[in-house]
Amino acid sequence: MQANAIFSEELLDNESLFQDAFFKRFELQRRNSPLQLTDDISKDYRFPTFYGDASCAIAIFHCDYEAAKAILPHPSMQPVKMTRGRSLVIFSCYEYRNVMNVAPYNEIAMTIPVVVDGAMNIPVLTMLAGDKLNNFGYHVFHMPVTSLENRIRGRKIWGLPKDLETIEITKEGDTSNIKASAPGKPPYIELNIPTTGSTQEFDVSSNLYSVLDGQRLKSETNFKSSFAINKNIKTLLTKSKPVQQEGAGAGLKLGAGPIADKLRTLEIEEEAFQYRYTPSMNACFDLPKDLK
Repeated sequence: MQANAIFSEELLDNESLFQDAFFKRFELQRRNSPLQLTDDISKDYRFPTFYGDASCAIAIFHCDYEAAKAILPHPSMQPVKMTRGRSLVIFSCYEYRNVMNVAPYNEIAMTIPVVVDGAMNIPVLTMLAGDKLNNFGYHVFHMPVTSLENRIRGRKIWGLPKDLETIEITKEGDTSNIKASAPGKPPYIELNIPTTGSTQEFDVSSNLYSVLDGQRLKSETNFKSSFAINKNIKTLLTKSKPVQQEGAGAGLKLGAGPIADKLRTLEIEEEAFQYRYTPSMNACFDLPKDLK
């Protein structure tokens, strides 16, 4: 999907698309004031934002712990520890077909799982406990999106580092291929994620930690779907070489540009720890809960 810098002055009238029982769990509310998108356009969205029938392809890789820590924006955040001095980096690629009051768009969340406020951080075990822990969550360090409206929403409401880019998501046989590129540039990242695997049901509530105007925010995200899973447990014990050169790696390929260079500093390993894929899920993302 090409980057789209045009959006309407009115909210998209599509509430009828969100009748699944999943969405009935949440009570919609409005912010204390409409969001000023431009000098001339403001919109009074309702939250949490609902996402229906979204495809989701996820790739999880080991990376260097200290390098991950260096890109976190708040001293209270610490990357989740894994084996052999490593943490994790997660690429979650979304094709948002139906969004409450908003036109469809594509997005990639590049995240590091974190603990905050000195919470328990035992290698592997903290990640396994994950969303059962109060001070566990995810920090997004880069978030390409194909919609200018959502770039503005993400930055102004949550402090999410969204950039307007082109994101192409295609399915080739049993593989989901995702490419992201800055305006006028070749892709700086390519992901190839299996669409088949062992089936696992997910009905998850997680925290997303971001920073807006120097203050840490915590926002709740929820999703429900059946995913195809591919696990590579041996990567807990063995390291593979980092993806450094252009085109290196089967599941992850890096090109040129500042974001590709930033990803290289994480020393992301060529062999993926886990892949997940679903052709259709329901999800929602709420307003920040607190400020710190």
